[in-house]
Amino acid sequence: MADLDDLDRRLLAALRADAREPVASLARRLGVTRATVNARMDRMVASGVIAGFSVRVREGQEPDTLRAIAFVEVRGRDTDDVIRTLRGVPGIQSMHTTNGGWDLVVELRTDSLASFDRLLATIRRTEGVVNSETSILLTSVLG
Repeated sequence: MADLDDLDRRLLAALRADAREPVASLARRLGVTRATVNARMDRMVASGVIAGFSVRVREGQEPDTLRAIAFVEVRGRDTDDVIRTLRGVPGIQSMHTTNGGWDLVVELRTDSLASFDRLLATIRRTEGVVNSETSILLTSVLG
């Protein structure tokens, strides 16, 4: 991964706030040329610093969406295998390694309780998963 300087960090912060902000506006805000902004973004995409762009949907706009956080305990040194198995499973929005009592934190999103139940079963049946605890997210109060 590329080393980030102050300009890269400020550009990333601006993109986190609004990834659709025009390059010309970003350049003015950061005090650099549009070519510099484009080059920095291209470099960070190519190096993997920027993994992609997404859309945040205001809560309540997807009334049938069920969101949850799953805490997953993995047997021994199987974390990489579990991550490889779960990567790309529909309904898994993100996965994070962590410290403490759980090895992975997994963000889930489904369109029904039935699909949520199937997704939990997929996670629990994954070779190397020894325990999990899931909490359904009700109301977002920040973010």
